[in-house]
Amino acid sequence: MEWKKCYLDVILVPMGFLICMGYHVWLWHKVRTQPLSTIIGTNARGRRFWVAAIMKDNDKKNILAVQTLRNTIMGSTLMATTSILLCSGLAAVISSTYSIKKPLNDAVYGAHGEFMVALKYVTLLLVFLFSFLCHSLSIRFTNQVNFLINCPPETSNGVVTPEYVSELLERGFTLNAVGNRLFYAALPLLLWIFGPVLVFLCFVTLVPVLYNLDFVFTSEKMKLGSDGNIGHDCGSETLI
Repeated sequence: MEWKKCYLDVILVPMGFLICMGYHVWLWHKVRTQPLSTIIGTNARGRRFWVAAIMKDNDKKNILAVQTLRNTIMGSTLMATTSILLCSGLAAVISSTYSIKKPLNDAVYGAHGEFMVALKYVTLLLVFLFSFLCHSLSIRFTNQVNFLINCPPETSNGVVTPEYVSELLERGFTLNAVGNRLFYAALPLLLWIFGPVLVFLCFVTLVPVLYNLDFVFTSEKMKLGSDGNIGHDCGSETLI
């Protein structure tokens, strides 16, 4: 049957993946060159202000800092736990002697031989493993910030500065964002079990959704600008 040939998987799956990767390369470029036009850049600037304010008035805000960072660590822990549990489930499926592809042979477009089914599950396993790794490293950096943010700059001989703590916090949030994006990318790949057409359609649908979540539009920029200096352009400052 024509639809069950391997060329659908070879064309549609890489094409959908490249569309998603191309969007994230463009997003990274925007964050580097026009940070305040993106949610990521705007939030990064706000976190730098937050760290400076916390360390300036540490005696009154130390508990607030610990509680805020604890909530961030809990979110990363939840995502890391979910990723590793899914990895365990996929590893059990891969090592199972039961061929789960048999009930789907007549319903799946594209290739569904033994090699292709193994490739689908191994790809999913690797994506979830990298997501787990990113979230684990994010927890590591955030834990470091949890200690250092309560260190007053005047007692650290200029070693622990707000800029240094902000850099550690941004590394943690960057790794957390990468782990989340890998987790999102696993959804289209999960649909690969049912054929490459669904993978391509899901990637094409995911990009506009992420675009609306990643960029600050004109009305939001005006609102941020009226609330304070956060709406001012910061040039090409590196936030991530």
